[in-house]
This record gives sequence, structure tokens and C-alpha cells, in this order.
Amino acid sequence: MGSWRLAQAKANFSEVVAKAMTEGPQEVTRSGKDAVVIVSKKEWEERTRPKPKESIVEFFRKSPAFGQDVDFKRLKLKPRKVEF
Repeated sequence: MGSWRLAQAKANFSEVVAKAMTEGPQEVTRSGKDAVVIVSKKEWEERTRPKPKESIVEFFRKSPAFGQDVDFKRLKLKPRKVEF
């Protein structure tokens, strides 16, 4: 993670944004203390996207039909004729 003093970040804002987009989060300090972190929109969305509560495999394992012998038969119908 890159680190910038506030005055540096203000003077080089385009560079800070470019580095956030290519290299990852950029930390900005104010009066020597952590203040903010600048991240790309893509990374922000990845980090704030709600996580699924369980995997799809776990979901189906909890199904009342799990372990049942279910026979899925396909209908062998021919497509209908369409006139143009």
C-alpha cells in the first residue's frame, strides 16, 4: 500500500488515483496519523459486495429432496413448425 502525506496527495492527486487503480490502495496521512485510504472503484465494489451466506452446494444439501432418487425424464418432443 502506498502512503502519502495529505499535502503530497493534494499536489499529486492524479498520480494517487492512478496508483490506486494500478497498484492498489493508497493511504493518506494527516498530521502524521492515518486519515483515509483511496481505492479504485473496482476494488471498492469487490470489498463491499454482500457475500452469500452459504454456497450453492450447501443450499442444495439442505434441500428436503437431498439424497432422494429423483428421475428427471426429458420429453422427446419435436419443435413446432413456424411459418414465415
